[in-house]
Amino acid sequence: MKVVLAGYNVDREALDEARRAAPARLDLTPETLSASYARISRDARPVDELRRAARAEVDKARRSNQAIIFKMGHHSVAEHAVFNFDIMGVSRLAIEEIEKFRLVSFTEKSQRYITLGRDFVVPEEIVQAGRREAFVETVKAQNALYHDLYARLRPFVLDQNRDLADDPKKHTLLEGWAKEDARYIVSLATEGQLGLTVNARNLELMIRRFAARPLAEVRELNRRIYESAKAIAPSIILFTAATDFDAKVYEDVGEAIERAFPAPAKKAGPRRAATRKGADVRLLDHTDDGDDRILSALAHTESGRPYAACRRVVRTMSGAGKRAVFMRAFERMEFYDFPLREFEYADLTFELVLSASAFAQLKRHRMATLTTQPYDPDWGVTVPPSIEAIGAGAEFRAMIERTNAVHDELRRAAGETAAAYVLTNAHRRRALLKVNVRELYHIARLREDFAAQWDIRALTAAMTGLARKKMPLASLLLGGKDAYPALYRKVFGRPPKLMSPDIRK
Repeated sequence: MKVVLAGYNVDREALDEARRAAPARLDLTPETLSASYARISRDARPVDELRRAARAEVDKARRSNQAIIFKMGHHSVAEHAVFNFDIMGVSRLAIEEIEKFRLVSFTEKSQRYITLGRDFVVPEEIVQAGRREAFVETVKAQNALYHDLYARLRPFVLDQNRDLADDPKKHTLLEGWAKEDARYIVSLATEGQLGLTVNARNLELMIRRFAARPLAEVRELNRRIYESAKAIAPSIILFTAATDFDAKVYEDVGEAIERAFPAPAKKAGPRRAATRKGADVRLLDHTDDGDDRILSALAHTESGRPYAACRRVVRTMSGAGKRAVFMRAFERMEFYDFPLREFEYADLTFELVLSASAFAQLKRHRMATLTTQPYDPDWGVTVPPSIEAIGAGAEFRAMIERTNAVHDELRRAAGETAAAYVLTNAHRRRALLKVNVRELYHIARLREDFAAQWDIRALTAAMTGLARKKMPLASLLLGGKDAYPALYRKVFGRPPKLMSPDIRK
């Protein structure tokens, strides 16, 4: 056996320094990895020799990439080239577009842990519509209230959690709770930043999709990403123009839906700031006999029988017999483990009405299927209970009413998509979420945990509660990390073997 570390992410500035030291070096590009790995299927030489050959003839490697990707259609070779981007000064609304992509890695500036400044994006669409002043004044007022709320929430949170506040090391956690509630009043125009890691195949898809997006900010972000990547690796970023499918398919579907459905009621004028308590969660659909289907899949993997035969046997099993199999599937799990892949054969579909704050966290779970309607003031707002507790509820709602009035003005002048910039983290949208049971475990471990933000924690608890009713056996250990010891002890009568003592407490 021979294992060679072929490459790794290197800081771009370090590469630039290397180029300045040796300007003749043309092989400092990920294209050589794509070209050499593409040859593996038809060239008997060892892989490390193929890489050396690609580095020695970069122009030839680039021509090879273009031929393999463009003419032969083997886009997977582009996945061997990986890019890292620092993305700064983009709005929270634009970040939602970035984080729609499933096979991309990103780490985002958190509004929970970082005290926000007063920076925000002024959309080109709103400037062109002549509504800059109204937009800027509203967002500045939202930001001023954010800082006022945080100043009042910080001592309140410390007082409400005196057991934690006695430990200075916990103050950062408690201050984060105050920040996360204050942020409900800041707009989706608020600037953020993130680190983005993406392979070339997914980058090409991102560029093509961004080119078709209606927001000018997203198209400008797209231009900058494309120019940066093309300068380094021109042979593997090929299909970048917006297609009619990307640009127009939802418009086409919308026209067909409009003809088929009764006309909705027209939007009225400024709406009052309706307060909603928590997220609205409905289970729309689920895999019938999900427990049995997962059990049949486990049997299919281990018994050597056809799936139909496994289903027949499972139907004859007693409840105790089925539970015994699930317990063996769970017995060796620790809090950081997730169920076996066979748990992906059972699905649940939820309809959610949730705040922008909760959505910002839910959208990070990219192995789920998540589609949304636009943010809409008609769905009201989620007001953190702490805001009411400190006597700031009336101020909060007054700012929401002002925001809604400006949103109506912007919607008429600049369109619904651009008007969303002025809406806040408290505003809500309706979404569909389809998850398999295995992915629901992942969501629950992270988002139902004690350390999770209260809004997403309540939403997740509602989903897992509905899941337990439909698939009680598959859900035996479903819950947050903090609940895992108790869940395991309830099922097995003892704690997990490998769990460290501090986690068991």
